[in-house]
Amino acid sequence: MVLNKPGFCTYIFVMMITASFGQAARSPFSTFGVGEPYGNALIHNQGMAGTGIAQPQYWFLNNQNPALLVFNYYTIFESGILVESKTIKGDTTNIKSTGGNLNYLAAAFPIKPGKWTTSVGLMPFTNVNYKFVYYDSVRDNNNVVVDTIAVQEQGSGGLNQLYWSNGFRLHKNWSVGLKAAYIFSSIENDYANTLINVNQPVPFLIAVKDQTYVNDFLFTGGLSFSKDSLGKRNNIIVSAGLTYSFAANLKARKTTTYERRTSSGNPLTLDTLVTYRGKISIPSGLLAGFSVSKSANWSAAVEFGLQNWSTFNSLNEDDLGNLGKSWRIAVGGEYTPDYLSSRFFDRVTYRVGFKTERYPFLINNNQLKDFGINFGFSLPAGRSSIDLAFSTGKRGNRSENILEETYFKVYFGLTFNDQWFVRRKFD
Repeated sequence: MVLNKPGFCTYIFVMMITASFGQAARSPFSTFGVGEPYGNALIHNQGMAGTGIAQPQYWFLNNQNPALLVFNYYTIFESGILVESKTIKGDTTNIKSTGGNLNYLAAAFPIKPGKWTTSVGLMPFTNVNYKFVYYDSVRDNNNVVVDTIAVQEQGSGGLNQLYWSNGFRLHKNWSVGLKAAYIFSSIENDYANTLINVNQPVPFLIAVKDQTYVNDFLFTGGLSFSKDSLGKRNNIIVSAGLTYSFAANLKARKTTTYERRTSSGNPLTLDTLVTYRGKISIPSGLLAGFSVSKSANWSAAVEFGLQNWSTFNSLNEDDLGNLGKSWRIAVGGEYTPDYLSSRFFDRVTYRVGFKTERYPFLINNNQLKDFGINFGFSLPAGRSSIDLAFSTGKRGNRSENILEETYFKVYFGLTFNDQWFVRRKFD
């Protein structure tokens, strides 16, 4: 999608007034497609810039690559919340927005430890939260300006995913996995306007609201190779991972309604203009990674992701346009000084990572880029842990994209490990 500078500048004249807790912070970049993607990274992955495609984890749920679930020998429950702050800057704009929400609930159960592990979870798939207020001219048949109209555009909602993943070990070094995610929920886009210079002010707003409901399945396959007992002391592990998200045509239903509202936004009349069904085409995506680790002491990984959005299709005409390829590169690692030590801080796991990303849409005829730095740690509590991660970075550039967005995110979560389904033995 292409946004040219003159039009987009007026869009951001006044926007993002406030953001309520319970929803992610507002961002003008969540207007595109089905919203801003969340990804599948859990908090321990977020501390390493989202890496995890090729990093086996024993004490944390392997949510990035379903093939890595076979390394979870314990029953695991994980939950996380996200609090974020975003600042949008432009030539005449400097607006801050904050928000937060539940990030995920996930669990993994070893059906046959080391051979087959299954996982279920609930987490966001995309988020939509934006608000634009701008002014436009009303012209007569002779192209003479006769009035000014105040326009307000806003969007909310997003898609969620309820998923079921399974990982299977085929060989000592090889494992495969499959994830089935049920995508559901709705996205709401609202357009309201009123005349502001007429002799007798109009006491109501005219609004059109589009609500798109989505419910369908997405499938992701995973592959993992891991070789241990390397190095002089046989304590080095080399791993490689690959995931492929299959293209999908998600079933969708769009309802467009016409409303008259009071100046405070309360509806006076409501009429359904049209309801129709269609498909939202999500392109396939590929992620590949490589990692090196030393027992439970440290690990380092690099990942690359690619997705071609030129085949994207939607029920909303505004979502269509010049979409291209998106890619992502991330490097991350973690370090635990001595997980067998009696000293608490020696058993803390410390993480850091860097990422650079390019989005598929164009703003001011330039692709939007993102660079971020992540760090975090896990505080041990027996087999379980308290997990924290932080992310800061910048999306866009004022000289290229009109806007730039700086963000700071805080992730907080809990990880519980336990042994279930273990048959008791008596002597």
